[in-house]
Amino acid sequence: MTVTAERQLEDSPPKRGRWIDHWEPENPEFWQRTGKRVAWRNLAFSILAEHLGFNVWILMSIVVTFLGDLGFGFSVGQTFWLLILPNLIGAALRVPYTFAIPKFGGRAWTTISASLLLIPCGMLLTAVTTGAPYWFFLLTAAAMGFGGGNFSSSMTNISFFFPEGKKGLALGLNAAGGNIGVAVTQLFVPIVISIGTGIHLAYAALMWMPVIVVSAACSWLFMDSLTSAKPDGQSYRMAMTSKHTWVMAFLYIGTFGSFIGFSFAFPSLIKISFVDFEGFVALAFLGALIGSVSRPLGGLLADRLGGARITLWNFLGLALGVAGVIVSVEANSFALFFGAFIFLFVLTGIGNGSTYRMIPMIFAAETRRRVASTGEDAGAALKAAKRQAGAVVGVVGAVGAFGGVLINLVFKFSLEGGGTLTPALVAILGFFLVCTATTWWFYLRRSFAVRRVPSLAHARV
Repeated sequence: MTVTAERQLEDSPPKRGRWIDHWEPENPEFWQRTGKRVAWRNLAFSILAEHLGFNVWILMSIVVTFLGDLGFGFSVGQTFWLLILPNLIGAALRVPYTFAIPKFGGRAWTTISASLLLIPCGMLLTAVTTGAPYWFFLLTAAAMGFGGGNFSSSMTNISFFFPEGKKGLALGLNAAGGNIGVAVTQLFVPIVISIGTGIHLAYAALMWMPVIVVSAACSWLFMDSLTSAKPDGQSYRMAMTSKHTWVMAFLYIGTFGSFIGFSFAFPSLIKISFVDFEGFVALAFLGALIGSVSRPLGGLLADRLGGARITLWNFLGLALGVAGVIVSVEANSFALFFGAFIFLFVLTGIGNGSTYRMIPMIFAAETRRRVASTGEDAGAALKAAKRQAGAVVGVVGAVGAFGGVLINLVFKFSLEGGGTLTPALVAILGFFLVCTATTWWFYLRRSFAVRRVPSLAHARV
């Protein structure tokens, strides 16, 4: 290595502007001298941008609870469409947002995606100050979906910066930092819009706009793009043809889909089902907060006890929690209703962590089985498995987010059809039991473990 090259390795990675051409996170010397500092700086501003994405994505969940008090006479069905559209658009955007990182670079796309959040904030400001018609509120809700796409691009970008041994922590912090944005919005928006006399929904939009501008500016000034963050077409093709991609996407509908679906619906469900306790809408943030902070616990438990085992018991717990909500509705017990939902949020967080952790475990285990039977190069095969697992994460994240749409559709039809949550809750309970059976069938059956993928329930990367 030349003296010049050694100095580049020691001082900073070679760049063209904010593009980094040389990036070797798996090289211990490179990582300690230059890579770690650059990676953690990019992670910090990525978390800020993703956090704001969730702030805006979930914003309508609080806004709708105050629209009736301000003279907007929207029906229960119309209200739930305002909750469904951000879920739907956010989930749909996760796929193109994933591919935006290789196309535009992490720095540019984080700046663009953060700046796009100004659009729904501006639309919400217009809607609540001009008495806009329902169709404009629908467009505003759809625009809030921009915030839902940020998760995939942020996770994709950060995954390129960190070595495999530190990627779990980095992605866990990135995901948790974003998820907590749900709780922050549900905690602070009710407080901010009540400043002064009366309710000022315009503040719900204005409070985020300066922070969005700061985040976009910081992303442009302090983040980097990696030329090595290139699309791996073969990995994505393999991911789309693997049955495990779609099994895990189905399971992620049950974990993250439930988390985001419950987060959107919880404030409205409190107000609709327990009118005498509508003041407790302000405490709805606790569900999203607890669900966010419990996510790393799911990954930790999966590391120690096996991802499939934790996921299976988690789905059984979710079914039990929904049964508790059903009892609370029938008994008209708000305390049981609130407590059962908090229990559900804890488990959705744990399930988010354990299902995501299962993905690299599964593909690494399958690769080891194939290498043992074919004799192909183990090192190259495991590297390919990691790329394929990374592609699967993007697909699973996008499909799983549609679970929030399904949750709110079920609540909408249940309340419109019979004025009660019970049919919706029975359907959700049944879905969690199906997820339990699916987890056992594919990843815990003894016949599967023996004949197909050895020790998959306990697999390590």
